[in-house]
Order: sequence, then structure tokens, then C-alpha cells
Amino acid sequence: MLGRVSALCVLGMAFHAAAVESLAVRVHRTFPHDPSAFTQGLLWWQGKLYESTGRRGKSELRRIDPDTGTVEHRVRIPVLFFGEGLARAGQRLVMLTWKANQALEFGLPDLPRLGTLSYRGEGWGLCHDGDRFIMSDGSEVLSFRDSESFALLGRISVTFEGSPFANLNELECVHGAVYANVFQRDIIVRIDPVTGRVTARVDATGLRVAAQAEGADVLNGIAYAPELDRFFVTGKLWPAMFEVAFVDESGQTPPMDQRTGVED
Repeated sequence: MLGRVSALCVLGMAFHAAAVESLAVRVHRTFPHDPSAFTQGLLWWQGKLYESTGRRGKSELRRIDPDTGTVEHRVRIPVLFFGEGLARAGQRLVMLTWKANQALEFGLPDLPRLGTLSYRGEGWGLCHDGDRFIMSDGSEVLSFRDSESFALLGRISVTFEGSPFANLNELECVHGAVYANVFQRDIIVRIDPVTGRVTARVDATGLRVAAQAEGADVLNGIAYAPELDRFFVTGKLWPAMFEVAFVDESGQTPPMDQRTGVED
């Protein structure tokens, strides 16, 4: 009997460990976003937002004033590239391209072109965790890449309650976790990059309505501002961007040690 109770306790602990936290979006501020921007990547650095946009012949890298949504500076990407995800490593930005097997490097803050990095496969989302790049390709796989050479360091498959979880899009590395947009769904997931497990699901369905985004494309774009402890989110061709917090069922932001998504 004791053995059975112990087994049930272990099973209960395993179930608890695998539970996916449900979070919602609390909007603190709404401001304009260029409705022609096919947003692929978004990040915050020193009080400014940097956005990469897609579509062949229309791809750009932009610096945006977060107080007004004004595009302060833009760099047009050569027509052969379809712009994708964006990440910062030190004083440079790295912008993925969709099918060209190349990432473009730019300097900060004025975005001079620095060089090109090579990789194989499609480029979707990108973030940097302080040590390495983490990249998505639209599947359930995240790849880890060297900060300087962009060489492949390893891969991990993402799971949601034990099942493969694909369509991972734009990424943001925050406090040891990876936040990801999910293509064609109005949700954001938090991923433990050590185990690949989805540890939280953020319901963002209300943002499309709030953006008055009729005719707009999918939710895409996550930037974290550590000074504010807030996220900035938007979508492809959305006329609005939102400064938000991700909150639990009580309306509170989870404590920092519960937001890492990394299991002990």
C-alpha cells in the first residue's frame, strides 16, 4: 500500500511539473504602428524599438520611437532578401532572411551594414540569450548558434504537454526563457530552452480587436524592455502596437523566479 501511495505521489509531482501556466495580456499603453509593416522581428535596446519587416522588395530594418510609434530611421533590405527575425548581440543586430540561407549584420544605433552570416534552412525567429543565438524555422525545433560565427551548436525540440509543438515564429529571450509567437495563432508561449517544454501559454486573442486590425495579418513581434519589465507586441500589418504585461488568473505578474520557465 505504501508503495502505491508513493507511486501516486511521484505521478502527481510529475503532472504538476508538466502543467502549462495560463497567462493573459494586460495592456498598459497603445500607440501607432505602421500598418504597412510586415513585422517579422522586434526588440528593445536603450529606449528604442528595432523592427525587421518582410516581403520581397519591401523588407526593412527600422528604429522606432516607442513614445509615438514614429519610424526614426530605416534601412531598405536588398530585393533578393525576404526579411525575417531580429536579435541583438552586443553592438550589432542580426536579421534573418527567409530562404536565402543568409543573416544580415547591422551596427547600432544607426544601422550600418556590417556583414553577412550563413546558415542552412529557413529563417523565422531569432533571439540572443546573452551567450548564443536561438533560432526558429517554423517547425517545432529551436537551434542554438554561435554569437560570432553563427555556427550551429545544437538543437532542441519543443513540446506542449508532451507533444511536438510546431509553427514557432518570432522569438524573444527573457530571463533564461524563450517567448515565441505561434504562426497563425493569437497566442505566445514561454519555452524552457533546456528541456524544450512549453511552460506557459499567453492568450493574446483580444489584441487583434483592440488594434482594430481588420484585414491585418498574424500576431507577430515580441520585445522585452527590462527597464520597464514590460513587453511590446504587435502583428504583421497591424496599425497599433501594445505595451503589455503577461499576468496570471489573479491579474498579477508572476514573480521573477516563476517567469524564467527554466526547471530546476
